[in-house]
Amino acid sequence: MNNKHTVPTIKIVDILENSYPMIDVRSPSEFQEFHIPGAVNIPIFSDEERAEVGTLYKQKGREYARDRGIEILGSKLSTLYNQVKQLHEQYADQSMVVYCWRGGMRSKSIASVMGMMDVPIFQLEGGIRSYRQLIMEELEVPSHMEKRYIVLEGLTGTNKTDILTILEDEQYPVINLERLVNHRGSIFGHIGLEPRSQKEFESLLYHRLHELRDSPFYIIEAESKRIGAVVLPDFLLKGKEKGVRIHIEMELEKRAQNICDAYRFDLHFDQFQEAILHLKKRLHQDLFEQISDLLQKKDIYQIVLLLLKEYYDPRYDYTSQQYETDIHTVFIDSVRDGVQKVKDVLKTISNEFLYV
Repeated sequence: MNNKHTVPTIKIVDILENSYPMIDVRSPSEFQEFHIPGAVNIPIFSDEERAEVGTLYKQKGREYARDRGIEILGSKLSTLYNQVKQLHEQYADQSMVVYCWRGGMRSKSIASVMGMMDVPIFQLEGGIRSYRQLIMEELEVPSHMEKRYIVLEGLTGTNKTDILTILEDEQYPVINLERLVNHRGSIFGHIGLEPRSQKEFESLLYHRLHELRDSPFYIIEAESKRIGAVVLPDFLLKGKEKGVRIHIEMELEKRAQNICDAYRFDLHFDQFQEAILHLKKRLHQDLFEQISDLLQKKDIYQIVLLLLKEYYDPRYDYTSQQYETDIHTVFIDSVRDGVQKVKDVLKTISNEFLYV
């Protein structure tokens, strides 16, 4: 870095192979939609300022947009410098990486200023777009199809995601899809949560696949093609179709209570009611009228019980009949019981895999 006017660059593969403090200088909404895990958002433009510069670019051209961008940057330069300097000191003077969308003026301007102030910093070559391209290439790698799959399935409310979460925390090769999406998978799945974007999900999935690259099999939950607004990649859906299944059974009343406990509809009643209205077209008239009466009484448990019996369970039974792969059924009465029984089945299945 002898030439202080030259901005040193670094490739995305070098970042992922090493540990660098990362600074994302895009606007807050860009960062929220998708960012490299571990990056800190120090935005040059607010969302409103970014929209203003973009409008100038479309209406008056590149030069007007650039001049306005420089004006905004100039007014914030001292604050931005102090923020980056503090982060640099926090990481014990380690070299940092700054990025924007394409590796353009936003990240280059910060890297140039920091370089002139003797703060060691790299600009990500190609910006976060290069990271996005890497993810998409990785999710197309055929090697994912060579993995064996163990699929946890069961009627709604059988604590499948809770069981998978515990297994994942205990280092089992789980790809916890609902955890990655931050959505519980049903029409009520967003309630009380902030679901992740498609890009953010794929980023987290990419890193999880990298962590499990040496595992001979994956453990997943039986999900449909979509979890909320997120679309699952084809290789996971094909793996589910061919996977060995662990089917979980639990009493209806306990399942209804599990759902009420997990979703806390009492704290999000307006969202719960709105979701019910979205279901209206899928429910027969008598069932919807019963649910409407229960809504007036705010009898959430009875609504959930009714939906399980009359809507979700029949749909699940129909879908499950489409698969003909090996199945192991376990009856459970709690999450702890479920974890232990699933572990016992996993031991049997994984031993079978070794001799196939």
